[in-house]
Amino acid sequence: MSGQAAIDPSVPPSGTGCVECDEAGGWWFHLRRCATCGHIGCCDDSPAKHATGHYRKTGHPVIRSFEPGEGWFWNYDTNELYESGPELEPPVSHPADQPAPGPAGRVPADWAETLR
Repeated sequence: MSGQAAIDPSVPPSGTGCVECDEAGGWWFHLRRCATCGHIGCCDDSPAKHATGHYRKTGHPVIRSFEPGEGWFWNYDTNELYESGPELEPPVSHPADQPAPGPAGRVPADWAETLR
C-alpha cells in the first residue's frame, strides 16, 4: 500500500463524529478517519467535506472509512483506493446505532436534495 508511512495504527479516532461538524452543529453523510492522526471528518458527499479539508490543511494523505463494515483506505496524494490495510486502533467505525447521514437530530428533512 502506497502511503504506508502516513499510517499510525496506534492513534485512536478523535471521536464518533466529524470534529468540525460537531463544533458547528452541522451534519454529515459519511465519515472518514485520518490514518495519521485519527481526525474524524465528513466525506466529500457531505456538505462541508471536512476530511478533504483536513488533508489540505495538514498534508496527511491517507484516510480510512469510518463506517461500520467498511475497511477501505484512500490516498489523496496518489488518488488510489485500497480495499484493506493495517488494523487501526479501535474503534474502527462510528457506533452502529449512529445513523448515516448523521448525527440524529441534526440532519435536515431534505438532506437528499441538499447533497445533489
